[in-house]
Amino acid sequence: MAENVLKIDNVTMQFGGVVAVNNLSLEVNKNEIVSLIGPNGAGKTTAFNVVTGVYAPTNGAVFFNGNKIIENFPHGKMKKLYAGLNNGLYKGHLEPTPDKITKMGIARTFQNIRLWKSQSVFDNVLIAKHCRRTSNVFTATFRLNSKEEKAQRQETEELLNILGLYDVRNEKCTSLPYGLQRRLEIARALATNPSFLLLDEPAAGMNPQETQELTDFIYKIRDDFKLTVFMIEHHMDLVMNISDRIYVLNFGALISKGTPEEVQNDPVVISAYLGEEKIS
Repeated sequence: MAENVLKIDNVTMQFGGVVAVNNLSLEVNKNEIVSLIGPNGAGKTTAFNVVTGVYAPTNGAVFFNGNKIIENFPHGKMKKLYAGLNNGLYKGHLEPTPDKITKMGIARTFQNIRLWKSQSVFDNVLIAKHCRRTSNVFTATFRLNSKEEKAQRQETEELLNILGLYDVRNEKCTSLPYGLQRRLEIARALATNPSFLLLDEPAAGMNPQETQELTDFIYKIRDDFKLTVFMIEHHMDLVMNISDRIYVLNFGALISKGTPEEVQNDPVVISAYLGEEKIS
């Protein structure tokens, strides 16, 4: 039986009267590469934001490695506004911040590249490692953390070497070609020592050659770092080639799931993407 890493359980995310994600349930198993696809505005990034603590869900729960890490239910003004399903099913309130989610072993990249533009390639990765530091203001002031700092600098060099970024480590990150900036953003996520990696449209803006290189790169980091990967992507060739399984969202609701072949031939998915009348 497959070992479950992430489980999203009946999650609804509502903003005012708008239901962005409606009763979403899905699972990602250990060492899988699973994709979440759907038309623009389907709620994909919103789902990622719930998993990573950017948003607290309006209703539902999220489990990581078998432990419930997020839970919420309609309360306050949302008690009257709530338009989703399963009202009353959940009673708890767990709302960890993104930094706490990261320390659990969950890392992500963003749809729009969010590198620290004034920093070098090396410093972008080193700064990400600081989430694992044990030092505090006192030890930093009196340089009592020098051993830890030295170790993290060495780990950063090793990571850049593994990911093919060592030769550009001293360059300003914005001077890199677009494909390398995407790779650097993934390197920065890996610097937090995750076991679960979320990639939000990693191939956005890439040409075919860069996309193929990215495909190989995702396989490499999955295997080398023993990661489980959950990915949002619009590039269908990449999705179909790399995914073990695929979930499809449309207007915030799950409309299909399965292997790439099953999803690709699902008439409901074809209808959602082509804008045809939905097939019953």
